[in-house]
Amino acid sequence: MHHNRPHHPPRKTNGPLHRLLHWAAPRWRAAAGLMLRGACYGLGTGAAGLLTFWIQQQL
Repeated sequence: MHHNRPHHPPRKTNGPLHRLLHWAAPRWRAAAGLMLRGACYGLGTGAAGLLTFWIQQQL
């Protein structure tokens, strides 16, 4: 059976970088959410530490 599709040459890829970007593209939203969550946890931990330090210095 003969198909009437034009022949497309293989696409050139940049190797590992291309594969990494292809893998990461659908996951960027989850990664951004996790980074925001981590930043919030870090800020909260820092604030609690500073508050604890300040209270200890007052006593």
